Amino acid sequence: MRLFSWRFIRMWQRNGDVFFRLWHAEVPGFVAEPVLVLLAMGLGLGAYVGLVDGQKYIEFIVPGIIAAYAMFSASFECTYGTFFRMEYQRTFDAIIATPLNVEDVIAGEIFWGATRSLMTGTMILVVAAAFQLVHSPWALLIPPVCFLEGIMFASIAVVFTSVVPSIYSFNYYFTLFVTPMFFFSGVFFPLSSFPSIVETISWVVPLTPAVRLTRALVGGELHIGLLWALVLILVLGAVFFRIALVTMRRRLTT
Repeated sequence: MRLFSWRFIRMWQRNGDVFFRLWHAEVPGFVAEPVLVLLAMGLGLGAYVGLVDGQKYIEFIVPGIIAAYAMFSASFECTYGTFFRMEYQRTFDAIIATPLNVEDVIAGEIFWGATRSLMTGTMILVVAAAFQLVHSPWALLIPPVCFLEGIMFASIAVVFTSVVPSIYSFNYYFTLFVTPMFFFSGVFFPLSSFPSIVETISWVVPLTPAVRLTRALVGGELHIGLLWALVLILVLGAVFFRIALVTMRRRLTT
């Protein structure tokens, strides 16, 4: 496996320039949807749900919404976005003809996906704070957590993108992997409310540690057990990052 160089920043910058040129078409969807879900679930369903872990229901789901939509941002960017740039625009082929190598391009893609996660998580956090749903200064650490989470999910998404035969294959990725995590990782309900087998599986899926960290930071309830959640995010991110570099090189050079 080859390593990427500092030139990956150029790929990251290229994606950023495109995003900020078209921000008016992309930002509303990734801000409006989580806010609508937060209000619909928190105020609508919350009217029929009592306190959850000693919190109002809308306060309980805020951290989960932040973590979940950070996941969605990185996942969409590094599946549909990466595939479109790779197969339809042929952007990767053009950039690889420059001093950047495959690893630089893929590292730039992953770090841009993580940046999208950071932006999405930060915007939702600001909205939640405006509604007075954030009660701890530790919540200021949520953007870095979203960035690390973004590296993890962007890397996983790039690995899947490197092996799919067509853009329609992403239906399986989101239907069978991303969406189940959205509902079974503690975003809307405590894991203890699920049957034991579902709870056990939920503890090991990638979104769960991110939800645990954001929930602890929003509530200011930090404990040593959270280190395991952070370590899991870092390990999964590192492992899939390395796999993504290998599988994408094979995809682009064979």
